[in-house]
Amino acid sequence: MTQLVVQTANAQRVAEEVLAEIWSPPPPVDYLAWAIDNIVFSEQESKFHGPYNPTLFPYFSEILRALSPDDPCRIVTLRKSAQIGGTVLANVFTGGSVDMDPGSFMFVHPTADNAVRWSRMKLAPMLRGTASLAAMFPMRSRDGSDSVLYKERADGRGSILISGANSPASLSQVTMKRQVQDDLSKWEMNLAGDPETQANSRSRGRSDAKIFKISTPLIDPGCRISASFDDGSQEEFYIPCPHCEHMQALEWENMLAVLDEAQPEVAHFTCVECGCEIHEHHRGAILPRGEWRANNPGARRYHRSFDLWSAYSHLQPFEQIAREYLAAKGVPSKEQVFFNDTVGRAYKTLGEAPPWETLRDRGAVSFYQRGSIPAGGLLLTMGIDCQGDRVEWQAVVWGRDYRRWIVDAGVIQGHISEERCQTRLNALIEQRWGNAAGNKIKPDRVAIDGNAYTEDVWSWVKGKPSSQVIMVRGVGSETAPLIAMVKKEKSRTGKTLRYSKRFYNFATSVLKMGLYRNIVRDDPLARGFVGLPTGMEDEFYRQLTSESRRAKQNKLGFTVYEWVKEPTVPNEMLDAHLQAEAAAIHYGIRGMPDAIWDRLEAERDTPAKDQQFDFEDGLFALPPAAVPQETPVTDLQTAAQPVAKLTPPSRPRWRGYS
Repeated sequence: MTQLVVQTANAQRVAEEVLAEIWSPPPPVDYLAWAIDNIVFSEQESKFHGPYNPTLFPYFSEILRALSPDDPCRIVTLRKSAQIGGTVLANVFTGGSVDMDPGSFMFVHPTADNAVRWSRMKLAPMLRGTASLAAMFPMRSRDGSDSVLYKERADGRGSILISGANSPASLSQVTMKRQVQDDLSKWEMNLAGDPETQANSRSRGRSDAKIFKISTPLIDPGCRISASFDDGSQEEFYIPCPHCEHMQALEWENMLAVLDEAQPEVAHFTCVECGCEIHEHHRGAILPRGEWRANNPGARRYHRSFDLWSAYSHLQPFEQIAREYLAAKGVPSKEQVFFNDTVGRAYKTLGEAPPWETLRDRGAVSFYQRGSIPAGGLLLTMGIDCQGDRVEWQAVVWGRDYRRWIVDAGVIQGHISEERCQTRLNALIEQRWGNAAGNKIKPDRVAIDGNAYTEDVWSWVKGKPSSQVIMVRGVGSETAPLIAMVKKEKSRTGKTLRYSKRFYNFATSVLKMGLYRNIVRDDPLARGFVGLPTGMEDEFYRQLTSESRRAKQNKLGFTVYEWVKEPTVPNEMLDAHLQAEAAAIHYGIRGMPDAIWDRLEAERDTPAKDQQFDFEDGLFALPPAAVPQETPVTDLQTAAQPVAKLTPPSRPRWRGYS
């Protein structure tokens, strides 16, 4: 006879095992050890392929310790250069957290699109390729626990929520133990207000929360990551001098002070104590002996902030840093990229417009006259700004080293949709301006404003050669690309409009900052120099400097930075100038090889044989010191009147188009 044996649980033993698990201290959360055990770089990812090697990245070890529960700080900020390994730190913090100390984890990107891209291209490969995570995240669930923006452990003990800072809904109704705020400088206000404040509040209910803020800086004032760094402990990585052992931080200004522009391959630092040279080959020996030192140690308990730039990374040779600087020098938009991506520092803007009177006075004694192209001006572009009852234009000529000279400006009366206005525009874009060599040049590329009257402007643009005329629209975002094609939009009737690669958005804020930084240069040979002709009225200069970048309180009470126009001064000449620059960028001026400049110089800036010059043309070719100074042009009417009415009668402004 078979006996039936019934197994019963020992209630007391089960209770004791549960209590033992609860009362046992959690295992240590060591992100550095987890990285060594789990992170493996492929040949495509890094030249240092293979397992994570802390001796190559000694500056990361302390940051990883700060992120662990053993450090009492709640916020960790990393302000960094681009391509220095910040993504690796964020991935280690994410993967290590859901593995060693599971709970709710949030990873916030600037936009929802960024979030989707990161989830597919970074997170999914890490979950598949990391042995300790692959079993926890099988990524084949059909019940909603595995989607692009939400990943849950198979045992339900932890999850990863991926969000976009532009989506208030994704930053609400959740409580997060840990979070990463990635690319923080690119976060912009959303419909509910400040996304950084919203994300921070998601961890307010957890006393053990950790928030990792990480980003390359952008523009100051207003840079989020720089503000966060300043609020924290402000730690810099100090290394010993290989000659005298004096501890010091590597500073860009130190390298710049001894930079030989003719020999960027010998770029180096100089010890602040003994004056000996610190070269790239010294890094392997001195970096492992480095240490983080706080400039604001009182903040360490709550907020640790770290600053790290390219000079510390084995991925960035000193020569490359020097060459990037030399390539960017004098071009504000490139200088911004250099300071952001290479130096890891926010770009200080000239948000206040330069005094228009200073520019007027400089133009009054210029070596070339309005309506003429000086020596060195090789590529002519035009910006056209459309208003309700007129069209305003400005012609700008460009030369080597991103130098430019304002050539002429004017007004055509009438709306862009009117036949009379279009006829005069047709003649304008075919007009030719004489240069110092006696040659005549017509605009190589024209950019017309297509923002307010898009369909009317397009009806004129589409009948012109695509190689000559494009339609543009300014966007104010400081993170926008300099120029980007508009693929298609909806018309007022709902019809899809396609612009045949003829409509472009361009970054007005970036170009305004660049113009204001360059226009104050007074050396005609300086990279980025902006030339001003004689014969321009006061009103032209008022309009050219009519906007400033200022802090404002938005409707929700948060501080934002916007370009603000002087209420009594029109800004059409500023807009037209930026449109002319957008036309030059579209032409390819920023990356134009010397061979093309040489060809343009031979074709346009070289006098033809037996070329006859008049006295005025001869003056344009002379150096500034040899040119007689002219009397400043006097306003004939009040500055508040339209530009066209301020033209001195002795030199008609519109050349037959008004």
